Amino acid sequence: MRRVKRRYHFLFCSYIYMSLPCPQLSHYHQTNMAHVPSSSSLPATNLPLMSAHAKVPEAYLWPEKERPAYEAGEPLNEPVIDLSGFLAGDEASTRLAADMVDSACQKHGFFQVRNHGVGDDLISGAVMEAEAFFGLPLHKKEKVQGYSYAHSHRFTSKLPWKETFSFPFHASNPALALNHLQSIIGGHESAKTGLVYKEYCEAMTDLAMKILELLAISLGLERTTFRRFYQDSCSLMRCNYYPPCEEPDLTLGTGPHCDPTSLTILHQDHVGGLEVFAAEKWRRVAPRPGALALTNGKYRSCLHRAVVNRDSERKSLAFFLNPNKDNIVRAPKELVLRDGRRVYPDFTWAAFLGFTQQNYRADMNTLDEFCSWLLNQGQQLKRSVVNLNYRTVYRTN
Repeated sequence: MRRVKRRYHFLFCSYIYMSLPCPQLSHYHQTNMAHVPSSSSLPATNLPLMSAHAKVPEAYLWPEKERPAYEAGEPLNEPVIDLSGFLAGDEASTRLAADMVDSACQKHGFFQVRNHGVGDDLISGAVMEAEAFFGLPLHKKEKVQGYSYAHSHRFTSKLPWKETFSFPFHASNPALALNHLQSIIGGHESAKTGLVYKEYCEAMTDLAMKILELLAISLGLERTTFRRFYQDSCSLMRCNYYPPCEEPDLTLGTGPHCDPTSLTILHQDHVGGLEVFAAEKWRRVAPRPGALALTNGKYRSCLHRAVVNRDSERKSLAFFLNPNKDNIVRAPKELVLRDGRRVYPDFTWAAFLGFTQQNYRADMNTLDEFCSWLLNQGQQLKRSVVNLNYRTVYRTN
């Protein structure tokens, strides 16, 4: 039998640094604070199981205005950028790639890349490990730290039709990921799983650093501007599994959102399901070698979602590149001087991460809502300091 060579693809989503927030949908202006994590969220064993129902259970139903169309949407027709010349150091190819990045990001914030340098065997190995994990019985998966059934540990409504398994990766100490996976999974296969994902995360980090160089060039910045900021990155690896669904037009695998991370590298399988909001429509992204979406002073953040399939299961691997939690996020001064103003305040990555995990369910307004929350927190702190000083002065007098 002739072996069919697979072509692997990635989605890249960058979300910080400056200016334009995620593009808006006219009917999505309501706040998402009603969907913050709840202490009453239920474990998977108390939820209607996705695979056991011909009809979508109520907890998984999405509002009618947010549901996907039954028929597949129009294709996005995003550019596919060849990275081989850029990775080889060819100046002409680098300039061409940077110009294509600039054009795509100003238009809709999404493009795909090929010849990215990540080995097919490594990617297929990571996919196989994810398949083996999600194939375990539910009661075993629930015992593993980082596993989530429809995010039911955080939310009670509009649950996504998916299972996830997530774990941290620290660029300064890759062995931590290996040790972490061995400790939480256990069994004789855990060493192999840990080694595969350690190598996969190292490859994703290396690719992310190269992509960040290309982004800096496209913005007219010194090419190592972003790379230096992420040299001690604290990232997150996530495996996603979307079961088949008898009524795929009533639910979503992942709701509309702009990733609350710096850069997301996504591998999706041949089934597809990723959709991007562009030109006032949801447009499907066909599985191809690579994809990139980002936001900055002049770039759009990629508003996207994942739909589910009636007949086929879908799998994806997402690597979320993030800075060290103590790093202060601010726009590069060159962009501020060029644009003449700052749009977002400085903040630590820990503050932003805490907001998305404890105060807000990520959607298309996350960054704006976070900035409003941050400024409100600052004002409350200032009032507290004033009151404290007043009481201190009053008592001493």
